[in-house]
Amino acid sequence: MNSAEKYFPALNDVMSAEHTLGEILTATPLMHNRNLSDKFEAEIMLKREDLQMVRSYKIRGAYNKIRSLIKEQTAKGICCASAGNHAQGVALSCNKLQIAGKIFMPVTTPKQKINQVKMFGGEYVEVVLVGDTFDQANQAAIETCEDEGKTFIPPFNDKKIIEGQGTVGLEILQQSRVAIDYIFVPIGGGGLASGLGSVCKLMSPNTKVIGVEPAGAAGMKKSFEKGEVVELGEIDKFVDGAAVQKVGDITFDICRKVLDDIVVVPEGKVCSTILNLYNFDAIVVEPAGALSISALDYYRDEIKGKNVVCIVSGSNNDIVRMEDIKERSLLYEGLKHYFVVRFPQRAGALQNFVSNVLGPHDDITYFEYKKKTNREKGPVLIGIELQNPDDFQGLTERMRESNIDYEYLNDNPNLFEFLIG
Repeated sequence: MNSAEKYFPALNDVMSAEHTLGEILTATPLMHNRNLSDKFEAEIMLKREDLQMVRSYKIRGAYNKIRSLIKEQTAKGICCASAGNHAQGVALSCNKLQIAGKIFMPVTTPKQKINQVKMFGGEYVEVVLVGDTFDQANQAAIETCEDEGKTFIPPFNDKKIIEGQGTVGLEILQQSRVAIDYIFVPIGGGGLASGLGSVCKLMSPNTKVIGVEPAGAAGMKKSFEKGEVVELGEIDKFVDGAAVQKVGDITFDICRKVLDDIVVVPEGKVCSTILNLYNFDAIVVEPAGALSISALDYYRDEIKGKNVVCIVSGSNNDIVRMEDIKERSLLYEGLKHYFVVRFPQRAGALQNFVSNVLGPHDDITYFEYKKKTNREKGPVLIGIELQNPDDFQGLTERMRESNIDYEYLNDNPNLFEFLIG
């Protein structure tokens, strides 16, 4: 018996988890979204897990798991590791159940999430910052459990966690008045996808469940391709709620049985989705919360005229990240371009660039001399923002016509990161 067969959630167990969660939670709304429905010519509904008490679905698995512990376990306390959302779910559970918890978080975790964990946990929770990634924090938590006899609360690779997350799927099927054709679900470690996917296969087998991962941490997709769990090397931690180096072996086996496809989405596109949701729908989401909606473009033809649900998995976004989100979006959309420019050594060269090279709607948004002395004879780092991506070709043509010596940075990731990052 493999782990998928052994840990595959039974419907009764998910319904039991729903009953347990009823002690602290109410169902989140399943909401029609007019803007997305018009754009994709489909019935697009959003499952608003961002409206949870801890602003993400993670409370479901965390509370269901901790509530299942026996007294001997709760007396010694619990440990977990998380980049933020699982930590908040564990913290609130500890507070509600009056259990001591030690929560390990990467040093890179946004301050907003750290503060939320402390607030939800109150006197029952201690936060420990360690490592640069979730996986490093996770190892520290496991070692602490072994040393101190505490119970480890995993973020995704656990039967009770999966059953708790599966209640998202149960609610969707209970709330929808129409048969659902597609559900798009974000994937980090795979707990939500395996739980929700299992419920759909049991209760609504015609519903296609599409997993969505960020391009910089597409662990489940790569594991699917290789046929076994793959541990990633370097990952892009930007989509922090879904950026893990290694998915669970349990969730991997289940996801292989319940997912119909996995879509990989560039981080820049996720940023564009975040901005669009804020500007057009007044919905604030974190990067992982925007993943499922970001995947709709890749299924535009398939979902036309269909009933579609996107899981908005969380809204724990730090406002200080918005400039970075805007920058990544502009780069992805082809509206922001960086150059190292060596101007001709003659009077008025910069004025000529501004007057004759820039288009009427182009805007210099970044300008820096790269030499501290004799600056005017050194290279200049310039960022230019366009109103239309099609204007880029004209800009570079005018630079060549004016004999501007330049190097384009957007296509040179190492140099771009060194100069801009």
